Order: sequence, then C-alpha cells, then structure tokens
Amino acid sequence: MTENFLLFIRAFIIGISIAAPVGPIGVLCIRRTLSNGKFAGFLSGMGAASADMVYGAIAAFGLTAVTSLLVDNAFWLKFLGGGFLLYLGIKTFLEKPAGHAAQAKQGGLAGMYLSTFFLTITNPMTILAFAAIFAGTMLGEKFTSPLVVVAGVFAGSAVWWLALSFGVSLTRDKLTQSHMAWINRISGAIIIAFGVFALLSGN
Repeated sequence: MTENFLLFIRAFIIGISIAAPVGPIGVLCIRRTLSNGKFAGFLSGMGAASADMVYGAIAAFGLTAVTSLLVDNAFWLKFLGGGFLLYLGIKTFLEKPAGHAAQAKQGGLAGMYLSTFFLTITNPMTILAFAAIFAGTMLGEKFTSPLVVVAGVFAGSAVWWLALSFGVSLTRDKLTQSHMAWINRISGAIIIAFGVFALLSGN
C-alpha cells in the first residue's frame, strides 16, 4: 500500500509537469474560461488530461508496438494536429466577444473536450516524453503498479486544469468587451503560431 501510494504521488507530479507548460491547450483553456466560464475551461483541460492518461498507459504498460506506430506516423499526426490548430486559431482570432457571459451548451462542451483530446493525442512528442520519464520505472513493480501510475498521471493533470480554470475565472468579471476582443486576437495569434510550428516541424 505504501509503495503504491508513493508511486501514485510520483505519477501525480509527472501529470502536473506534463500539463503545466503553457502551450496551445493552455491558451485554449484560458480563453474558453474567460469566454464561457470555469466549467468550460476545466472540461477543455480534461480533454488533454484524458489524452495524457492514454499516453501514460501506453508508457506505463510498455506497449512498444503502439509507441512505434505513433512515432512512425509522426508526420501525419503533426499535420493533422497543426491543421486543426490553424483552424482553431483563425476561428478564435476572428470571433467577436459576446455581449454577456456565455453559457456553453452541452454540444459545445462536448466539442471543447474532444478538441483538446484530439490536439493532445495527435502530438507524438507526448508519448516520447512519457516513455522517457517512465523508462525503467515499472521494473520490479507489481502488475497493478501501471494502473496506479495511470491514475496518478490523470489526477495530476486534472488538478492542474482545475486550478488553472478556476484561477482564471476569478478575473472574468473584471474584463470589458475591449479586453475580451484583444484576448481573442492574442489567443488566436498564439494558437496559429503553434499550428504553423507543428506543420513546419513535421517536414
């Protein structure tokens, strides 16, 4: 029990460290929190957390065949992810802020979750990062240990997105229409830049 608990804590920290760097998912989460509320931002982050959990499972269970398949198709994964980032970036840049606080519909919430899941799962560097972090970690562990690692990674990532979305939501009521317009433009430009970088790095 103590060994599994310590393993969970290590995986929890790994989950936070993987999720915390501010990239396109972080920008989307912040922007959606400001536009649609903390739940929309949190659900966007949970899409990324779910993808992190999938990659964490691949690394923890040592599924080398899946890892090789993802790495071998890195070009097409980056192409798909980069193209989707460009679409989201342009859409965000051109979107006009609502005149009142928007409440995301159920279909919209599902789309927010799926979009960040897709963006994270199409990044082959994520599985390489997990594989490097977990290299040798499971040696000598019991069979249930990979499940503990997967749970820890998911919990760490989820806690980060919860803290980010709820923290950003505290400033939501202080923003004017002009502020939101600039946030849309800046967020859109950053996401577009990430998309261009993904496409260029795939060549």
